[in-house]
Amino acid sequence: MEYFVEETDSKEKIYESLEIKNSKALEILSNPLAIKILKLIYKKPSCAMDIARELKVHEQKIYYYIRKLEKLGIIKLVKKEERVGAVAKIYSLKYPVFSFKLIDEPKLIAPKKSLVRIDFFEPFVRNGKFNSLIVVGSPDPHGKYGARASDGYAAIDLALFLGRISNQSPIINYKLDTQITKDDLKKNLILVGGPKVNIWIDKINEKLPIKFVKEKEWAVYSSLSKKYYFEDDIGIVVKMKNPFNKKSWILVLAGKRFKGTRAATLAVMKHYDEVAKGNKYNSKIIAKLVLPLDRDSDMIIDDAIFVE
Repeated sequence: MEYFVEETDSKEKIYESLEIKNSKALEILSNPLAIKILKLIYKKPSCAMDIARELKVHEQKIYYYIRKLEKLGIIKLVKKEERVGAVAKIYSLKYPVFSFKLIDEPKLIAPKKSLVRIDFFEPFVRNGKFNSLIVVGSPDPHGKYGARASDGYAAIDLALFLGRISNQSPIINYKLDTQITKDDLKKNLILVGGPKVNIWIDKINEKLPIKFVKEKEWAVYSSLSKKYYFEDDIGIVVKMKNPFNKKSWILVLAGKRFKGTRAATLAVMKHYDEVAKGNKYNSKIIAKLVLPLDRDSDMIIDDAIFVE
């Protein structure tokens, strides 16, 4: 993926960018009507008829540019709607920036890891601001298992890390699993803890590509490798669409026990680039299994190793 970096005195702004490789495409993009169409569908995904009505231009002209822009890959079809016996194709902007590279001689090669980090933590951190809710298990006996959570300090480390990668001092939002409302469930969620101690991980457990199996003493089963993992300190990292609201995302950092949860948290803090590669059996699915590691032998877990 290409990026456009805009540097100011106080910060850098990074945009996803489409690299134009065919110089003939510049003819389309230099046309004022094409730019008006792009700006319009950025504000609101629209069909050709709506765009024509808004811009007061003949519909056939709009169709011409829509086809060209879709072929370039700068806009995308997001849905189809039935309208008075016809099907309207609704388009949205795919890239906010496009670029044309004349010579491949960059002044600076930036570390790729920082760009991977932006991608991976989107939308939990958006435009330099914390944009999600961290949910940890209650330390009191609760839920159908009557369990107490002890994952609080793993969540604190995660919150501090997310604060560091934000451009501004963010307000880190967190709640106990027993405090969550219906409105909370619609947000981007970071769920911390195992299914016994976090009731919301328990509720979505069956929807996870890597899940906990109560009948096998909470072993972890991967639907991707078809394997069971019985280690007591196994942990999982899953990033997927929020089952309670498909417009949002969830990040699950869970373990059979605290050590597994700690390993999952460290995996996203230290090795988000590896997590972002997806599962080795299906790279399109971000679901990893990890084990804890004490690198300096001081009896404190300080890293994670990947087992799937």
